[in-house]
Amino acid sequence: MIAPLIRALGRPLLRLRYRIQFEGAESLPVPGRPGVLFLASHPTLVDPFLLVTALHGRFAPILVAGRDHAASAPLRWLARLLGFRPLPDPADHGDRTRQVLDQELTALAGHLTSGGNLILFPGARLARQKVEDLADNSTVASILRQAPGARVVVIRLRGLWGSRFSAASGRRPSIGLELLKGLGYLAANALFFMPKRDVQVAFEEVRDLPLAEGRQAVNRALEARLNADAAPRLFVPYLVWKNHEPRILPEPPRPRVEGNPRAVPPQVRDAVRRHLQAVTGQTDIQDPQHLVRDLGLDALGHRELELWLQRAYGYPCSDPASLQTVGDLLLAATGAAVSLRQGELKAVPHAWFHSPTDLPIDMPDGDTITEVFLKQARRNPGRVALADQLGGVKTYRDVLTAIMVLKPIFEGLEGSHVGLMLPASGGASILYLALLFAGKTPVLVNWTAGARSMGYGLDLVGVKQVVTVSTLVSRLDAQGVDLSAVKHRLLLLDEAGKKISLATKLAAAFRARFNWTSLQGAKPPETAAVLFTSGSESHPKAVPLTHGNILANIRDAAQALHFRQDERVMGCLPPFHAFGLTTTTILPLLLGLRVVYHPNPTEGRMLARIIEAYHATLLVGTPTFLGGIIRVAEDRHLESLRIVVSGAEKCSEQIYATLARRWPKTTVLEGYGITECSPVVSVNREDDPRNGSIGKPLVSVEWAIVDLETGRRAEPGQPGMLLVRGPSIFSGYLNPDVESPFESFEGRDWYRTGDLVRQDRGVLVFAGRLKRFVKLGGEMVSLPAIEEALSQRFLGEDETEPLLAVEAGVEELNPDLVLFSVSGIARDEANAAIRAAGLSSLHNIRAVRQIDQIPTLGTGKTDYRALKALLAEAEV
Repeated sequence: MIAPLIRALGRPLLRLRYRIQFEGAESLPVPGRPGVLFLASHPTLVDPFLLVTALHGRFAPILVAGRDHAASAPLRWLARLLGFRPLPDPADHGDRTRQVLDQELTALAGHLTSGGNLILFPGARLARQKVEDLADNSTVASILRQAPGARVVVIRLRGLWGSRFSAASGRRPSIGLELLKGLGYLAANALFFMPKRDVQVAFEEVRDLPLAEGRQAVNRALEARLNADAAPRLFVPYLVWKNHEPRILPEPPRPRVEGNPRAVPPQVRDAVRRHLQAVTGQTDIQDPQHLVRDLGLDALGHRELELWLQRAYGYPCSDPASLQTVGDLLLAATGAAVSLRQGELKAVPHAWFHSPTDLPIDMPDGDTITEVFLKQARRNPGRVALADQLGGVKTYRDVLTAIMVLKPIFEGLEGSHVGLMLPASGGASILYLALLFAGKTPVLVNWTAGARSMGYGLDLVGVKQVVTVSTLVSRLDAQGVDLSAVKHRLLLLDEAGKKISLATKLAAAFRARFNWTSLQGAKPPETAAVLFTSGSESHPKAVPLTHGNILANIRDAAQALHFRQDERVMGCLPPFHAFGLTTTTILPLLLGLRVVYHPNPTEGRMLARIIEAYHATLLVGTPTFLGGIIRVAEDRHLESLRIVVSGAEKCSEQIYATLARRWPKTTVLEGYGITECSPVVSVNREDDPRNGSIGKPLVSVEWAIVDLETGRRAEPGQPGMLLVRGPSIFSGYLNPDVESPFESFEGRDWYRTGDLVRQDRGVLVFAGRLKRFVKLGGEMVSLPAIEEALSQRFLGEDETEPLLAVEAGVEELNPDLVLFSVSGIARDEANAAIRAAGLSSLHNIRAVRQIDQIPTLGTGKTDYRALKALLAEAEV
């Protein structure tokens, strides 16, 4: 009784929102033997109900339901009531799925042969673009081969693409939520006055499908008909008194998995390739190969791959349509197809853009980070402080509430030092402050350093527990990151958070609004953070930074960069990177700048989209990460950027040139810093930027350039060792066996940076690390200078990834210079470029090694220690 009632009421209900016109209905074939196979485009989740109500009276067709129609409870309920026939899913049938599917298709063909009628969506899933992609369809050809003479009718649904029930927003709609919203709009429009969406349902009988040529030929013929006159994405208002005219919206980006497949760990790469070889029977599996067109997978094979990924690596794919190539599959195995890469970003609240002009952008006085933070928060607790796509926008009061909840938990942790292992995020900033308020010294854990380095560092400072979240641990496990050194120390905050009572949270919210006594009386540790050197050329060293070190650095940076009241910072550098900890974790909270985070600095397109959505004005990053953003960004994405601050390594000419050409209003301010210096030492100024230089030292940094040969100050323009001293410089390493980095010069102690610089017209120019020089023929040969000459010759203007590196051989005397290249540069061509750059023959390359990817550290720097290891292995 219910099903006929739904069918009877279906068309009147649909007409409350849709103005439906039928084309070609009068020429539909007469019901009889054999039956009619209706093949429809699938722009929305309402298509099945629209077609069933339209065709039931004459044809009583059975609708063959795919996985989209079983994805939510309301659809499953309606499907059962209306007699939908589901296709088998590997999630239910496992290894027997293909056998069960063949049986089901045979039964459907028999239904057609006996005079029954079917409705099928050959795209197999909800459309992600205005046109259908049928490349992986195999059901139509299979059914028609078993039902000779069956009549085929193509149904084009136009005008629905862009509705709330479509995936035009970039993500699959929630049918239950959209139905509730629809009821609300109907009520608001007094039921009958709701603006109407014009929908055309066009029927066309097809008599010449090339069945004998195989399923691909059949699919191409169906695509041509289903996609004819495809309508654009159309927005139709929901309220009769608002913006009554419909408007065309831009098409959503095609689903894609972002990232570089060459970065996938070897063990993951091998496992994925072996599985594809077993599934497809092909032995030569290459990253660019298309899963359907090149490897021959159909929709079922694609679905089986998706489930295999989830079982093997723990990642559900948010949009299976993004898995197009072998490279996509490799990236998905590392978690790159989860979360927000496909689809639209969450809406940014209006509060994010609100900037009261009476608030000063400066840092309050104070001796500790916690004291300064509380003073800044007191100026306006309701002001927005930070944001990310997972946690949303947080005010200072929200941050205070979270700190008050976490402080008792952290106070109970064993030891004075607690590890913090999180990527850039609002949560990482809050946890860092909560540890300080709990009297614990945060030890920033670099999971890219390797298990041995992590274990050594944590043992060195006595870390018993490391705060993190289970999602990060799962993702790192799937990427092949060895966490054995920290697994037994982990405190999973998301698990611990389940034990926090509602009463505790409400009490914290009350105190955050009315009583900050517990925070004002807190005694933070003397050391504000322990970080570890990058280890690009040696084992990591433990660097303790005091509150005074970091506060002095932030005050100097604020004086040098002149932040504005409407500044919005884009943060992506991990907190274990000194540059990220100071400039995008602590500085914004203490100065009152809004900061939005994204956890993965290698996801260039997502970062570009977040910059656009949040109107970020200041981007801080390393050249490697900046280059990744620039390479994939559209012009509109970075229009809001006022300043790009580049540090941690030399900024390439390609990045300068691309920004100047595409975003001329954006100023690049390159700087120089060292972990031991909290970290910024010098930076270019906005009123006098000098491309290729590292700018002027900060105001409180004393500096000297010392000639390596004479031990005296170098002449202006001549390179020498950079020595620095001042309140932002640390006091010494925690490692007991590490040589002191301080030396006496002109009667005072200075920190020896290990870097060579020269002074040029009032600014400093970086000349390279001393360890990156090799003595050949009595001359100091600069490896960075060789890399720069080769990059200018062999890297295009828009190529910003590290594609080459130069390292010296393992011999102590007169080592060979070896070029590591991704693109296969010939030695003769490399040496010709070196000569053209004006370098002597001592700089010539002796050997070239082609590798899949230049290894990098988690900070984005080239990992020269890994390259040295490759050379050492070759010698064995």
